[in-house]
Amino acid sequence: MHDDLKQSYQNIITAVGEDAGREGLLDTPKRAAKAMEYLTKGYRQTLDEITNNAVFSSDADDMVLVQDIELYSMCEHHLLPFIGRCHIAYIPDGKVLGLSKFARIVDMFARRFQIQEQLTHQIAKAVEEVTGAKGVGVIVEAKHMCMMMRGVEKQNSSMRTSVMLGNFRSDSKTRNEFLQLIKG
Repeated sequence: MHDDLKQSYQNIITAVGEDAGREGLLDTPKRAAKAMEYLTKGYRQTLDEITNNAVFSSDADDMVLVQDIELYSMCEHHLLPFIGRCHIAYIPDGKVLGLSKFARIVDMFARRFQIQEQLTHQIAKAVEEVTGAKGVGVIVEAKHMCMMMRGVEKQNSSMRTSVMLGNFRSDSKTRNEFLQLIKG
């Protein structure tokens, strides 16, 4: 994969009219290929691998909230970054997930080409699958470079998406508690 990416970046540099042999660009295809491999490493990870059996029996049955998880992803339409944060809450049903695993779940799905709506859904379904929770709520807030650097060039715009599963969807009290908690 690395060599294919490196050649592709070499072709892009040449296609835009630059001299790929120029001093400042000599190692750019190699560096860009390495960066792209990192930015898309989520394709080469699995949920089992990143959660690494960090699911524990628990009598906890109140809401658990992990807030302000930073994320960096790539828009599938323009291959430009979107940058933001994720809030995840769930109601345990006999099992809790190790704290760092929430960030790992976010990173695994964020390190793929996609739209924010899909990312939010993937995170919620993964937490539900791993924990067997009674309900899961996920909110992602992000700024999209495809809207800031090109097109309409709106620097202060942001996007917020949410997915509510289980009792977060069916019970307005649970949903409202989650929404109030993330406001601080």
